Amino acid sequence: MTLLYTEVEEELRASVRDLLADRSGPDAVLRRLESASPYDMDLWKTLSREIGVAGLLVPEEYGGAGASAREVAVVLEELGRAVAPVPFLTSSVLATKALLAVGEEDLIQELASGETTAALAVSLAASPYRPLPQSVTVTDRGTLSGEVRAVAGADVADVLLVPVGQALYRVEAGHVRVDVVPSLDLTRPIATVTFSDAPGEVIGSFDARRVLGFGAGLLASEQLGVAQWCLDTTLAYIKERHQFARPIGSFQAIKHRMADLWLDVVRARAAARNAADTLASASASASAEAIEAAELAVAVAKSWCSEVALHVAEETVQLHGGIGMTWEHPVHLYLKRAKSTGIALGTPGAHRDALAVLADLPAPV
Repeated sequence: MTLLYTEVEEELRASVRDLLADRSGPDAVLRRLESASPYDMDLWKTLSREIGVAGLLVPEEYGGAGASAREVAVVLEELGRAVAPVPFLTSSVLATKALLAVGEEDLIQELASGETTAALAVSLAASPYRPLPQSVTVTDRGTLSGEVRAVAGADVADVLLVPVGQALYRVEAGHVRVDVVPSLDLTRPIATVTFSDAPGEVIGSFDARRVLGFGAGLLASEQLGVAQWCLDTTLAYIKERHQFARPIGSFQAIKHRMADLWLDVVRARAAARNAADTLASASASASAEAIEAAELAVAVAKSWCSEVALHVAEETVQLHGGIGMTWEHPVHLYLKRAKSTGIALGTPGAHRDALAVLADLPAPV
């Protein structure tokens, strides 16, 4: 195992970062949030078709890149650094992982090419460690009825993947009602999806724990990107901002706070990289040992990175002073993304509880 980035991963990072710097800077993201379409689907088409990020997890025989969770983690880092409003997590990670598990070849090829976008119809706050609520049922006619709340990526999805019991259904987006609702993170809208006798096709069985756990482990890399941007931006600011004829970064109290933040981010990088590497190994071998190691690494990474991202973002707001409280400064986007991802796919507490069981660490009496 190595937690260092390979040459291929660094090349992928450079490609994604350059594109995001050109097309999805803070000003561009803020302007898009004030429009009727928060998602930047033109940017998504470029990412998926020209750089090929949509098919990273898809095997080459299905038209994908045949990459692993490590490469996906690199992309999520960069998307987190830019809080880019694109459906990579929802379509190319969660939905694609679910389809790979059931072996739905045709739809996998469409997702890999970037022609189609899919969303897994579960709440973004769903935990890998709890059964999914059965809010959708199959009628006597074989159609689906019910409602799923807080679904991320549903408003730009062409296809919805709907878990009902142990089965996974494919439903075309045109057959359901999608109502976007107010959410904390404006760069990742959530919606209520309503099924009213919607025709669906069973495509296989669904293991919620494996798919949501996979997504949680990789979401830690996005949180790492958020924390890294906040750290870098704050460091640049305290070098420029002067008080009493000195940069505020020269004050000892500020130095101590920045040193603590740097240590937190370094540890977060180690945890996130370890989760990505073990998930890649588990996908390659599928042995019981590899799967158990991946579950342990996911619980560590998601619990730690969730709190680090939020803490670093909060400190960024504080250390920027008055300007950090304004809408025009993008730090509020990162604070909201940090808070929302801390809730998504299992809270830190849920992952710590799971970690205690996986590591056989009984709670204090």
